[in-house]
Formats: sequence, structure tokens, C-alpha cells
Amino acid sequence: MRLVIRVLRQFEGKTRLGPVVWLRSVSDSPPVRSDVSDITAVKGEQSWLCASSAPVLQTVRGHVEVRENFITEEEENALLKELEPGLKKKRYEFDHWDDAIHGYRETERLQWGSACAALLGRVRAVAFPEGSPLLGPVHVLDLDKAGYIKPHVDSVKFCGSTIAGLSLLSDSVMRLVREENPVDWVDLLLSRRSLYILRDEARFKFTHEILKDDDSFFSGQRVPRHRRISVICRNLPV
Repeated sequence: MRLVIRVLRQFEGKTRLGPVVWLRSVSDSPPVRSDVSDITAVKGEQSWLCASSAPVLQTVRGHVEVRENFITEEEENALLKELEPGLKKKRYEFDHWDDAIHGYRETERLQWGSACAALLGRVRAVAFPEGSPLLGPVHVLDLDKAGYIKPHVDSVKFCGSTIAGLSLLSDSVMRLVREENPVDWVDLLLSRRSLYILRDEARFKFTHEILKDDDSFFSGQRVPRHRRISVICRNLPV
């Protein structure tokens, strides 16, 4: 995965890992259930949260957050205006090197116009601890309607305790699965223009993924997936 800072590949030696995100092999991951009619989900206190059990909800409480309507339609359009010219020069890729992402194109961005820079400053202010060192480039991941992200854990070598992402253009479902016990899962409903935040326990102990359109259900309800752009900020390990 050609992510964020190419120079970080030099630190990986002969092991082909993404410089910022490590994606587990598909064989290590529990299958996604496309037939959700018999899944018993425990609803969280928030409308955007459900899980396999009440204890799992307790585990992630305070470590996952979705802020609905975090940006306005005008702010979304401002981001798209800056991002679309560069993204249109790239082709969607459907053969990721470790088969971890399907139907995507991506870029990284350091410089932003004043409106978008202020917006991203707002993201950082609410998502990261004060004084936390931040990964400079913002990662932009564009998923085709047929695209999806398989279960992965962002590299603990290059990423810190918190991941925050804006969801543009489409609703989607993010699934977290506990690495040590794959029967424990959490689903987050990422509505268009929302901000999701993964911290600490949810960041380190659970894989996360974006479900493909065919499997995109939340608490038994269909959530149609369209083309989706995520604008992702991360902090550095300390």
C-alpha cells in the first residue's frame, strides 16, 4: 500500500509492510457475515454504535466516537474541490499487493487552503490529546463503490494512540473485531460528513475495516455504500 510517507519503507527492510498502516492477511481475519438476519446486536447508548455483547460495548466505551454532521455540506464541498483534481489523475486499484484493499486510490496532503486547514485544525483539536505529536501528512483514501477495506491494525511503529477520519460522499459501516477473540465485534455507523475517532483499546486491540456494499448492514438495517473518501489524521507514537 503506497501510504503517506514513502521514505518510511526504508525502515521496513525486506518485510513489505505499509509505512503507516499494516493490513493483516485475509486468512487471519474472521469472515464477514453477509447474512445478518440472525446476528444478535446489542445497541449502544448512541445511535451509531452496536456490538456483539454488552461487555464488548463496555470495553470500547470512551475509545470509539462518531460525531455526526461534524462538517457541513459546504465544508465537504471545499474538501472535495481541493482533492478531486489530484484524485482524478489516479486510477482505482483492484489488486492491492497483499489483497487488503480492493478498489481504491489514495494520496497524501500536507498543504491545504485556509478553509480546509481550519477544518482539519478542528478535527485535531477534538481528536488528539493536547500537545500530542501529529503525523504531518493527511492521508486521503478514495474507495470506489465496489471498493472495501479488509481488517487491519494501523502500524504501532509509525502511528500513535489515536486515528481520526472524516467520511465524505457516502454512509458506511466500520467493523471492529477483537484480535484475541474474533467473536467480539463492534459496528460503527459512519454517516456522511461524520468524524470517527478510534483511541487506545479500540485502536490497538481491535482490527477495523470498511464493509463492502453487499455486506453493508448496521444493526440489521441496510446501509448502501457509494463511492467514499476518507480524510484521515493520525498522531505519532510517543
